[in-house]
Amino acid sequence: MARRWFTGDVRVTKEIWQADSKDVDAIVNGRHADPFAFLGLQDVAGNWVLRAFIPHAEMVTAYALDGTELGHLFPRHPSGFFEGKVSVDRRQPIRYRAKNAGGEWDVYDPYSFGPVLGPMDDYYIREGSHLRLFDKLGAHEMEFEGIHGTHFAVWAPNAQRVSVVGPFNEWDGRRNPMRNRFETGIWEVFVPIPGTGTLYKFEIVGPDGVVLPLKADPFARQSELRPRTASVVPDPTPFTWTDAKYIEERATWDWRRTPMSIYEVHLGSWRRRPDGGFLTYDQLAEQLVPYAADMGYTHIELLPISEHPFDPSWGYQPTGLYAPTARFGDPAAFARFVNAAHEAGLGIILDWVPAHFPTDAHGSAHFDGTALYEHADPRQGYHPDWNTAIYNFRRKEVVSFLVNNALFWLEKFHIDGLRVDAVASMLYLDYSRKAGQWVPNQHGGNENLEAVEFLRRVNTEAYRLHPGTFMIAEESTARPGSATRPIRAGWASASSGIWAS
Repeated sequence: MARRWFTGDVRVTKEIWQADSKDVDAIVNGRHADPFAFLGLQDVAGNWVLRAFIPHAEMVTAYALDGTELGHLFPRHPSGFFEGKVSVDRRQPIRYRAKNAGGEWDVYDPYSFGPVLGPMDDYYIREGSHLRLFDKLGAHEMEFEGIHGTHFAVWAPNAQRVSVVGPFNEWDGRRNPMRNRFETGIWEVFVPIPGTGTLYKFEIVGPDGVVLPLKADPFARQSELRPRTASVVPDPTPFTWTDAKYIEERATWDWRRTPMSIYEVHLGSWRRRPDGGFLTYDQLAEQLVPYAADMGYTHIELLPISEHPFDPSWGYQPTGLYAPTARFGDPAAFARFVNAAHEAGLGIILDWVPAHFPTDAHGSAHFDGTALYEHADPRQGYHPDWNTAIYNFRRKEVVSFLVNNALFWLEKFHIDGLRVDAVASMLYLDYSRKAGQWVPNQHGGNENLEAVEFLRRVNTEAYRLHPGTFMIAEESTARPGSATRPIRAGWASASSGIWAS
């Protein structure tokens, strides 16, 4: 059956299975509201139809994974939009062979794959109780539906469009727009082929239709070395730990009642190579670990090693909470450093910064075109001392992001303790503010009740899931028991502690 319409004085015949020109234009311009409902393999009025956007292509042929040719696709737009009916009897992954005058290449269709995340992920994300977000969001290399590639997922509930971009698609946000899981605000896509070491960012169209500066992945486990700011798909190979004896013994220790001697160190300035460059994590394992052990310390406390763009911040302005900084090596190298410390009988404490974050354009500030991770009201969301954004502890998604981050370091890198930075600035709404510059809580007081509850949550999950680990609070106002003691039934204190450092 054909549909007829007029363009100027030219009569055009369009088969019923063919895409509407408005949808084609929306894809080509990167403005389609639901690309997964349009691109890839679609059942249209009983016809199996393939639609693909492949810039630079002049000819496109579709194949099944077993090499069976499915049919030729025909150009509908000079920018590279193709479509055609194909001979298949079910949904399946699709490979395209694209050609132009310069040669030919293969493209695997991301829109022929189903979602990776499932309904239980949606349920726990909505509830704010998901404790494996670091295994679900971010970039994860995997085999999916018979194809090797990387799954990307990011939270951006107010965006009109989110695309993953990188060298694999010429940083073109039109090519890999993501699926919107509307109930959670999570966007996801499985991109075949790219894996370990692939650079990527997210291109986000905000609610006002404006394309934002490219954003690094808040859940990235690896980042480029500054001044570059792209996220990196990490190697999924599990690290081989040899510290089982230390971890087993650690679970029986109560550090509140055990002598402790801590060597605090900034890895970037503890010692340098002869050429002035940073020591690597492996070199630090060879030099710093035996030094601290010989000096009789029980623990090494590291100033923040989460990825950060500015060296003089000493890591206290982090933009990548899940990524060990690339200044000293990759994540596996940092794991080797921790493993070496444990084999030498030393614990590792990380300075952890959940109080605030910098407003660099590639970071989490104004992430989807709105105040997402931070408060919109500057009286709550802007820190005057450090020119930073303050996390919105009222949002369950933000709390989940931070709680998962604490658990991530304890689980994935066997960290022994977290020293929570700037706790006083979290606990008090009027911290460094004059009258009229802050918003009282629901009772008219100056305590940040949501931040207190967040600290309780971190403690509860950390001590429950990782026996023998501990929390330390940098708390400058002498608040009793700030942020660190294990929460037990019947304790009225919102946050109770081991030490305030």
